[in-house]
Amino acid sequence: MRKLPLLSAETRPFWTGGEVGELRMHRCEDCSRFFHPPAPICRHCSSLNVTPTPVSGRGRVVTFTINHQAWTPEFTEPYVVAIVELEEQAGLRFLSNVVNCSPEAVEIGMPVTVVFENVEDVWIPLFERAA
Repeated sequence: MRKLPLLSAETRPFWTGGEVGELRMHRCEDCSRFFHPPAPICRHCSSLNVTPTPVSGRGRVVTFTINHQAWTPEFTEPYVVAIVELEEQAGLRFLSNVVNCSPEAVEIGMPVTVVFENVEDVWIPLFERAA
């Protein structure tokens, strides 16, 4: 089983949004910028007026690596670890896995869409090739 994140007031919306099919990113109501990881303060303008906000879940692979060693038992090698940039904002990136396709089919710039893996009370955002 994956090591699961601790849920806090700031991180719970991100890790549980998948239950209703939503990828939720923190957005500042003052400067209108999204940011990740979730925090109680905007990293762009230091405002405390931040809210978890659903995003499209669509993005592109910025870079990736294919792991050929299962560092933990829940992974079957080879698997892809990628940085994905969401379409809502340049620079809104996070680390995830690309799933449901051959690792050799993944390429930089590939359009992807979010899917969720449910483990206990956490919904892990993963990405697959967009249709």
